[in-house]
Amino acid sequence: MPQAPTEERVAQAPLTSEELEAKIAELAAELQVPGVAAGVYSNGEEIIALHGVTSIENPLAITDETLFQFGSTGKTFTATAIMRLVEQGKIDLNAPVRTYIPELKLKDEETAQKVTVLQLLNHSAGWQGDYFENTGQGDDALAKYVEKLAELDQVTPLGTQASYNNASLSLAGRLIEKVTGKTYEEAVKELVLDPIGLESISADPGLIMTKRFVVGHVNHEDGRVTIARPWPMARSVTPAGGWSSDVRDQLKWARFHLGDGTGKDGVQVLSKATLDLMKEPTFSLGGGAIGDFVAISWLIKDIDGVRLVGHGGTTHGQLSAFQTAPEKDFAVVVLTNSTNGGQLHGKVVDFVLERVLGIAKPEEEPLTLTEEELKPYTGEFKNIGSTAHITIADGKLSVKVKPDPELLAKAVEKGQVTEEQIEEAKNQPPIALDLLPDDKYVIADGRAKGMKGFFVRNESGEVFGINFGGRLSTRV
Repeated sequence: MPQAPTEERVAQAPLTSEELEAKIAELAAELQVPGVAAGVYSNGEEIIALHGVTSIENPLAITDETLFQFGSTGKTFTATAIMRLVEQGKIDLNAPVRTYIPELKLKDEETAQKVTVLQLLNHSAGWQGDYFENTGQGDDALAKYVEKLAELDQVTPLGTQASYNNASLSLAGRLIEKVTGKTYEEAVKELVLDPIGLESISADPGLIMTKRFVVGHVNHEDGRVTIARPWPMARSVTPAGGWSSDVRDQLKWARFHLGDGTGKDGVQVLSKATLDLMKEPTFSLGGGAIGDFVAISWLIKDIDGVRLVGHGGTTHGQLSAFQTAPEKDFAVVVLTNSTNGGQLHGKVVDFVLERVLGIAKPEEEPLTLTEEELKPYTGEFKNIGSTAHITIADGKLSVKVKPDPELLAKAVEKGQVTEEQIEEAKNQPPIALDLLPDDKYVIADGRAKGMKGFFVRNESGEVFGINFGGRLSTRV
């Protein structure tokens, strides 16, 4: 249950669109974010605030119809489509995935036999998660992608740890295809988008390019801002976060999940009981960067006595926030088009939560530890894309992240990143961590200052992993 509020909240005048617009304009100038669209829903009322341009090379003003890639919030669309199929009796959340995809092969055969539909949606499947293989733009993209899952290492035993897993959501998208006999995109449109009336949302670059849409941007360490190319995402990762939307449909999506399950023209899309079930915790996230618990795709955190249910997203140069407070009939969404957008949307969400709901994140005092006490947290910790080298510097833990050179070479070959971006990634300064009680940490400086995570211990009590940005990296 949510913790008790720390102090009595005082009612304020309602937040206005002018006040929100001034806030995003101030932060966009400070953080060099070219374009922002933000929306707030509270007790039946909506406000929208817009700022900036779609692209620094071909600038058009941001409007309430401008499309942004919203990344991993799309996982909640995949989960909602699955819950519609659950209500129709076509999927059982606790059934093995092989019930629906009998050809599924994984590196660990026991996991392939036992992994359930729910474990795809709550990040507890345990295999390497950040796998973005492009298997083409054909209707067989997901089928080809699932064949390649047999190459991924099983990092933790099935159902023992929650570690953010994009690959499992693409597998969930393939499951939808198998059950419905349609492509993933067609099925989601039929099951979710059309019944709710989400008219702007699309995953088709050919359709999106006929409308007003933003491009992503990269904020460089030297202050430059450049276009992030390429724009499209691989079709194989659409179920994990390949959709685009305008700000109004983001608010409509929030209002649907805050409501009673009815959609356009009063059609009952899901039952209220199913919507509530989707928001129930299924697995602990340890209070890290992405939340305290994972539900059925939704990420949950409790702040100052209020339960927040949301799921933001990141694509190539486009970052978004999506946060609701169901008990308060409240939602805030922020869409941005640069890599500094994560800092901007974090500050906007914090501002709106405090301004509208009167809640603020509690400050935690870092521990003062000796070098001997810090030593168990040091070492090399690896995931699918990088290795974190953790040492001690100036009385703090110091993390130097080194991207996997083979993956970087492939990314350059496919035009996904430039040589310049790789050099910048290699030359990123170490990240200083302050340790908090219960093996938690907070980033002490830099772009990600304030982001939290935690270390993971094995049954013997030894530190064997670090959860960074929701992903588990294990000791080499």
